[in-house]
Amino acid sequence: MEKFGKSQPVKRTEDVRFLTGHGRYVDDVAPVEALHAYFFRSPVAHGEITELDITDAAEADGVHAVLTVADLEAAGVKIAMAGAVVDNRDGTKGAAPVRPALAKGRVRYVGEPVAAIIAETLAQARDAAELIMFDVDDLDAKTDLGPGGPTVHEEAPDNRAFDWGMGDEAATQAAFEAAARVVSLDVDDNRIIVNAMEPRGCYAEWSDEGRLHIAINGQGVWAHKGHMQRAFGLEPDQVRVTNPDVGGGFGMKAMSYPEHYAVAQAARALGRPVRWMSERTEAMLSDNGGRDLTSLAEFAFDADNRITAYRVHTKCNLGAYNSGFGQPIQTMLFSKVLMGVYDVQTTYLHVEGYYTNTVQVDAYRGAGRPEAIYVLERLMDRAARELGVDPWELRRINFIKPDQFPYTTATGELYDVGDFGRLVTRVRQVADTDGFAARRAADAKRGLLRGLGICYYIESILGDPSEAAHVVFEADGTVKIYVGTQSNGQGHETVYAAFLSDQTGIPLEAITVVQGDSDLIAKGGGTGGSRSVTTQNTATLATVDKMKEVFTAFLADEMGVPAAEISFDDERFRADGSNLTPTMLDVAEMAREKGRDDLLSHKERSTLPGRSYPNGVHVTEVTVDPETGHVVTDRYTVVDDFGNLINPMLAEGQVHGGVAQGIGQAVQERVVYDEDGQLLTASFMDYALPRATDLPHISFTSEPVPSTANAMGMKGCGEAGTVGALAAVANAVQDALWDHDVRQADMPFTPHRVWEMINGGQRAAE
Repeated sequence: MEKFGKSQPVKRTEDVRFLTGHGRYVDDVAPVEALHAYFFRSPVAHGEITELDITDAAEADGVHAVLTVADLEAAGVKIAMAGAVVDNRDGTKGAAPVRPALAKGRVRYVGEPVAAIIAETLAQARDAAELIMFDVDDLDAKTDLGPGGPTVHEEAPDNRAFDWGMGDEAATQAAFEAAARVVSLDVDDNRIIVNAMEPRGCYAEWSDEGRLHIAINGQGVWAHKGHMQRAFGLEPDQVRVTNPDVGGGFGMKAMSYPEHYAVAQAARALGRPVRWMSERTEAMLSDNGGRDLTSLAEFAFDADNRITAYRVHTKCNLGAYNSGFGQPIQTMLFSKVLMGVYDVQTTYLHVEGYYTNTVQVDAYRGAGRPEAIYVLERLMDRAARELGVDPWELRRINFIKPDQFPYTTATGELYDVGDFGRLVTRVRQVADTDGFAARRAADAKRGLLRGLGICYYIESILGDPSEAAHVVFEADGTVKIYVGTQSNGQGHETVYAAFLSDQTGIPLEAITVVQGDSDLIAKGGGTGGSRSVTTQNTATLATVDKMKEVFTAFLADEMGVPAAEISFDDERFRADGSNLTPTMLDVAEMAREKGRDDLLSHKERSTLPGRSYPNGVHVTEVTVDPETGHVVTDRYTVVDDFGNLINPMLAEGQVHGGVAQGIGQAVQERVVYDEDGQLLTASFMDYALPRATDLPHISFTSEPVPSTANAMGMKGCGEAGTVGALAAVANAVQDALWDHDVRQADMPFTPHRVWEMINGGQRAAE
């Protein structure tokens, strides 16, 4: 570890400005002269537009323009938004209906943007929206998850967007037919609203030369740059995209949204900057949601309780349109960890995606991996009960063993390293699982039910495996490092600067991290998929190696020794026979004095040789009040294998945040649409986010098995907390309710739902 980072818990340097109100978010940096955009959104879930009269709104005080899809098309804007599709089982492509940037002819979900009102003030724009005459011929809304019902898109008969499969279906069926025991479970994974602390927003401005600058509080600038180029028919050098400080993304801010196109066109048409910032209820109506799927999962076992086959049939909700990554989430990304940490080669995953008259569903922290592990670990818990086997032992029996690595999974992932049994031993000590029986007995005397839940998760880091780092020595003695990732609050400025400081001896306070500007950084992968620190620091290592090489060649003449005799010890260059021991900053200043400006800028791009696979065990204990159904997450223990930790404090913070989001979904958060497609949970009066008092102390322990897939031996950690939390909490609640004859315990475990489970509303039939 000395070579690749000293694993020091450096405090976040960016927190000084954040905590003192000096963060610069998109609403802070928008030009003061910018006009305000407000979006008129569909009040109904499904209908043919019969009237859209904007005359009075356009003439209202302060209003400069009201844009509809007709205005975008008349201006030559390509209104069709991007949305990934997958291949069906029969080799055809999944459905790809056009998603217009503003509603065209028909509205398909409550909150779909119909018109953009541009005014001097937000209040004027909002008032003018009330003057729009809008009418539709109502159509029945499709809100259930499954085939049939009102048609959302003609391109998707029966509302099925895709029918996808992976694995050997025939071999899997044969294994089930030969099995000694079969265990199955239906698993629901409830929809959530992301609710980032900072809602979505953007501003756009055009230069006199026709160059677009759009600032978005997103998760990277380069995908947006491509989308803007295509939509407006621009060359690459005619588009600049920036991300200022961003107050949370979690996958939801990774893709383009309709507002970006409308705001950009409004700014072009009016010759003035235009800004837009979502309000909270507006965000709940229009932000991409997460999860929303149901799965039938089945294990085949031999007589020794070894899993011989696994199959899953999932139905997932895409919402009204394909979003940026919607179709691949529950297919390709789900499949990456389909079999988790278990040594099973016979599997089949069948996924059907359906359109509904609800807002789009896309990536949310973990993006497919939490969903897959949730299904798998819920089924492991049920199998242990039905087989009469200790749940710890059932997992141990089926673990991939340390001597089997590198291990290629049934779905083609190459796990480089792992020691799952070691982590189980450690977590049982830390969580004091031997003391659980006594705690359960004590709670029983108080009239409470106590349950213990286990989840062993694994995830795959995702995203572009390539990244570049560009280090520039400035004339004032400071250093800038330009990075292709994008912080959404994770602490990137600290970890990148500290890592560069570790490798070079450059003082931390002299380093500035530059991110989020497509003019300054030619290419980057942004943030997402737990990729950032692994890919970016690998690029930094390559750049530092280049710096040492060229500085050594330069110093050979300055020090009067052969280059081969010069060494660098992460702080200074040294050579026997020379009294000079310059630092990196010293060498840069020497080069500047010699007119060697070519030595003041260093850039290298690197590609990871493989992906890393963070894994770990979550153990939680909950209490349930049978009189009220109230669930309390009482104890929470995590033992993670993140490989070598670069900054333990930031890693633990990521785990805490991920666990909080997992507990929130498991216990409190629930999106509810009525039969007409109206969102009933569109404010914090109706949608329950967890607060500090809803969360336990979270114990975090690192048990590293260094990865071989990168030089640092590290593994990503950004999504791990959420990947493990869902099943750990759900299994704990199921454990608490088992003796009350509850056999189907599904999230979210709100008091009313749990009370109904206990009182027969969801008990298994006798």
